[in-house]
Amino acid sequence: MAILYTIKQAAEKVSMTSETLRHYDRIGLVKPCHKDEQTGYRYYSDQELVQLQTIELLKTMDLNLMEIKDILQQNELPRIISLLKQAEKKADEKIARLQYAKSRIKRAYTNYENKLNSVDNQNGEFFVKHLSERVIMLSDKLEYPTIKNLSNYHNHFYKQIEEELQPQFLFEDMAGMYTTPEKTRLFTICLKYPSIEGLTILPEGNYLCANCTEENKDMVLQKLLQKAKTEFGVCPDVVLHCIVIVGVLQWNYQIQLLIQ
Repeated sequence: MAILYTIKQAAEKVSMTSETLRHYDRIGLVKPCHKDEQTGYRYYSDQELVQLQTIELLKTMDLNLMEIKDILQQNELPRIISLLKQAEKKADEKIARLQYAKSRIKRAYTNYENKLNSVDNQNGEFFVKHLSERVIMLSDKLEYPTIKNLSNYHNHFYKQIEEELQPQFLFEDMAGMYTTPEKTRLFTICLKYPSIEGLTILPEGNYLCANCTEENKDMVLQKLLQKAKTEFGVCPDVVLHCIVIVGVLQWNYQIQLLIQ
């Protein structure tokens, strides 16, 4: 004889509330295997417990209850497989969003640690650092950072790439502005990329740098350009503003000028 559980016992076994089980009964998602007509008590078997656990699993894939009901009521294996593949795709998308959120959190606290520990981080101080060659992708339209475009930054660049080439790209978790006499464009650094036209190379070399805020970046840039000219004899035609996140909704810049 099958073991039966009261609604309270069943709810405890699957870590749900009794009201959740009643709701699932009302909408026809999971019905108890037996209902006492006199007392109104609901009883569940192990089969219903498996269904309830399956529902919780599918909910983690961001499926709504109607989509889950469709899966549970299917009798055709090809249809079930198709629905589960869709659920798997949603799960992958959710994992990607969480990984991106995690990387942003890590970047935020790393920037705070660097700000705390670095002696080079005072606004307006000039310093030279050697940087390896970087390959960047320029935005086709974005010129300046905003809360909106920084919150979903890499998606903008992926949309510039042909769909079949997108898996071949991987971007560093950073943002910046690339300025020439003709234009300013936001950019991202390519960590992985195919050999295609349209990418820009930042040469390896020594860069004259200074950290600044949104408020003083123009003044700091003018001083930096003057220093590059008088002390290093160069007039760079490319100015890089690497964006440094310093708060949830705040950022500063590190200006970089190639001097040799």
